[in-house]
This record gives sequence, structure tokens and C-alpha cells, in this order.
Amino acid sequence: MAARKDIDKASFVGTLAARDVGPVWAPLCLVLGLVVRLQAGLAALVTCLLFAANPAWAVPGQVVLLSIEGAIGPAAEDYLHRAFLETLPSAPALIIIRMDTPGGLDSAMRGMIKTISASPVPVATYVSPTGARAASAGTYILYASHIAAMAPGTNLGAATPVQIGGIALPGMENEEAGEEEASGKGGKSSRQAQGDAMQHKIINDAAAYIRGLAALHDRNADWAEQAVREGVSLTAQEALQLKVIDIVAADINDLLAQLDGRKVRVLEREQILHTTGLSVIELLPDWRNRLLGVITNPNIAYILMMIGVYGLLLEFYNPGGILPGTVGAICLMLALYAFQLLPVNYAGMGLILLGVVLLVAEAFQPSFGVLGLGGLVAFVMGSIILMDTQLPAFRIYFSVILTFALTTALVLFLVVGLAVRARKRPLVSGLEAMLGQITPVNIVLNEGLVMVSAQGEQWRARSARPLRVGQQVKIVAIDGLTLAVEAVDIETPSSELTPPEGGKNVGF
Repeated sequence: MAARKDIDKASFVGTLAARDVGPVWAPLCLVLGLVVRLQAGLAALVTCLLFAANPAWAVPGQVVLLSIEGAIGPAAEDYLHRAFLETLPSAPALIIIRMDTPGGLDSAMRGMIKTISASPVPVATYVSPTGARAASAGTYILYASHIAAMAPGTNLGAATPVQIGGIALPGMENEEAGEEEASGKGGKSSRQAQGDAMQHKIINDAAAYIRGLAALHDRNADWAEQAVREGVSLTAQEALQLKVIDIVAADINDLLAQLDGRKVRVLEREQILHTTGLSVIELLPDWRNRLLGVITNPNIAYILMMIGVYGLLLEFYNPGGILPGTVGAICLMLALYAFQLLPVNYAGMGLILLGVVLLVAEAFQPSFGVLGLGGLVAFVMGSIILMDTQLPAFRIYFSVILTFALTTALVLFLVVGLAVRARKRPLVSGLEAMLGQITPVNIVLNEGLVMVSAQGEQWRARSARPLRVGQQVKIVAIDGLTLAVEAVDIETPSSELTPPEGGKNVGF
């Protein structure tokens, strides 16, 4: 029975082990939970680092098993690279990469191939379990390995590279169709010609790359080029017959049995494998890699960025809140770290930054929604073209973009509505609040100059007509410390303004 070694040094994030992110909200909750519990988890991390030593790990001559599932991206590259750094000093007899992938990013794939090619230990890539595949980037990794193996019921191929360049915006198809019609039935538009030239360059580069990998281990280079140019695929048995792979094995034990006594060339030297009776140690992704796998999902990175933006906006609207700004800054930093590992369209990132600037400007300089609406439009357009790839695993779901766009629009609508209603309300403080106020005349100083009460204070007031004590006047203007008033028809008897004799209240 194969032994297992978990190099996960932080059990408090064990729930992040699932590579299939599934719905967007569940991984988001995991990320937020990680942020909240980070301080408490540091103590557990230090404890694990001090006491997680495994004496059996230092024994040479064992088989190390790595598992790669899902799209090939920054997390998979980091996991493979760190696992090799961890295992190579102990001189294992063999490293097995159990793989099931639909493909992934070219940069991550090439980084993994460099790690495999530079290994002084034989590397066997094993497409397993039944139903798994090594499509697109997985085919290149399979060709780069010293031993290529597959389980029954698996397949490889479809290695045509996907052209980089974002997604088509609405209306682009009609525009391209119009250009094609204008250029004639037999001709091509300039845009199509440029696209074809770029696609040919990408395919030719990929074909030469995979042929070079095939030559390293004497595998079928012609079929490899066909998989790149035509996107063909093979089953495990067909691949074995065409010498695309070396072994078809039912499981790890069967693979080790077939590898025993086999000669492989590693760094220009032949080695004979002795795999009978060896134990298998499985290295699982550690907490850092699991966290990286979550945040480098473009949808999670986008959600983190939006939470960061909203947090900072709340902090700007209500300075001193601390919590929104803190959470927003952490989420924004995580998002920026993830985006620098992903194929990002810088035009899209620029539009998003412009949208943030306009939304912040709306907070400091209210424009009744003009700046906010412009920021929202820039944010949505930038979000649509943000990811510079057509790979489904590395694109932002339009539903996620639409959800945040509608949320932002709703918040903006409420804020603008409150601002408009506040503008229509009469002033309740300041000098301007006295305009239109009706107050009685308290003292007549001379003709046209009187004393009136306003906001609990005595003010001099000037009128174009003579006034009497107790007469009601309306404040129509303010000139420095003098009010301009005019008489109104309602009058208050002067007797109501003077207290009873003796200064005592009289009751009835």
C-alpha cells in the first residue's frame, strides 16, 4: 500500500484543496474566511513547520507522486516547481506526475516543461484515472516527460494553440463580415489577413516546439505536429500503437511493474529503472499553492478586486471606518497579485483603473451621477476585455461582470437619488436658511430700521415702508449684518409681545 506524505503545513486552510472552483461564491467565502482567520492561523502554521518533520522523507530511492488536475496555470506551475525543489535533494528513484487537464496557459506549460527537462531524476507523466485527458498543454507535458504513460479510457491531443487576444465585442462579427464582403468573395479583409498571419506564426512555433520535445525521447514527431496543426486526438491504445506514449497502465502499481528494468535517457545519460518494491509518497499542494489556485481563478480575482474597490469607496465616503478600507486594501492586493500571474489585457486594466478613478471622483466631487456613470461604463468595458485569452478556464464569466455592474448601478442610482432629494430640501441652517422666514418686529429704531428675531438672535432689519412693533415681516435678503424685510398682512398685537405686570405668568 502506497504511503502518503502531506506537505500541507497549515491545516486551517485544508478546505481550499478542491481545484474545481465550481460556483463563484463558494471560493469567495473561502478566501474571505482565510483573511479573517489569518492571524490565528499563523500560530498553527509555525507549529506545523516546527513539528511536521517526517524521518521517512529523507530516505532516498522512493517514488514521489504529484497530482495535477484542472487547467494548467500559475498554481500548477508553482506546485510542480516547489515539489521538485522539495524532492530532488532526497534523490528519489522516480517522480510520477498524475495528470488530468483540458489544457491551459502557454507560459505556465513552458515553465513546467523546463522544470521536467532539467530534472536529474526520471519523470513519468501518467494520464489517469480512466476518463482523464491530456489535451492541449497536457500533450506537450506528456511529450516532454522521460516516460509517457496513460490509463485505459484516456485520451490526448487537440494541441492547437488558442490565439491570444481577448474576446470579440458585440458587433465585431458584423463589422468583419462587412469588410469581407467589401473585399470581394475571393479576398480577405486586412483584419482577417493580420489574424491569419498571427495564427500561422503561433501554430508554426508550437509545431516546432513539440517536434523538438518528441526528438528528445524518440516519440512520434509527425503525429505531434498533426495534433498541433489539425487538432487531432488519440485514445491510449492508439497512442501506444503510434509510439506517442510508452506505456498503458491500469494503475500506479501496474505502471511501476512495467517500468522495472526500463532504460531512460535523463540529461543525456541512460538510467535503468528499478521500481519493484518501492514505496510511493504523494505530495499534496501546500496552503500557499492552494491559496494561489483559488485567487488565480480569474473570477475570484475579479471578485476580490471589486470587493477591494467597494471597500476603498466606502472608506472614502465615510473616512475613519477603518474596517472597509482594511478589507478593501487586502482584497485589492490579492487581486493585483493574481492578475500579474494571469494573461491580462492592459487596455482592459486601464479602463478598470479609469473607472475606479471616476467613481472615487464622484465620491469627492458629486456630479449627480455623470462621473459615476462614466466610471461604471469604463469598469464594465474593461472587465469584458480584461483577460487576454480565449481559454474557457481563464475567462471571467459574464454573469459575474453583470452582477457587479448592476450592483454598482443600483448603488449609484440610490446615491444620486439621495443627492437630488437633498438638494431640493430647504436649508435648515446658515444665513440662507433665514430667507423667507416670517418674524415679528421687536423694536422700532427709526423710520425704516427695526430689530427682529431670527434663529434665536436679534438682527437689524431695514424696510422700504414704515413698520410697527409686533408687525409680521418676511426676510427677503441679507446684506452683511442687516436684513432686508418686507411687511406681510398678518400682524401680532403688541400686547402679546409684552409680559404681564410684575413679570408673572397669568393663567386662565
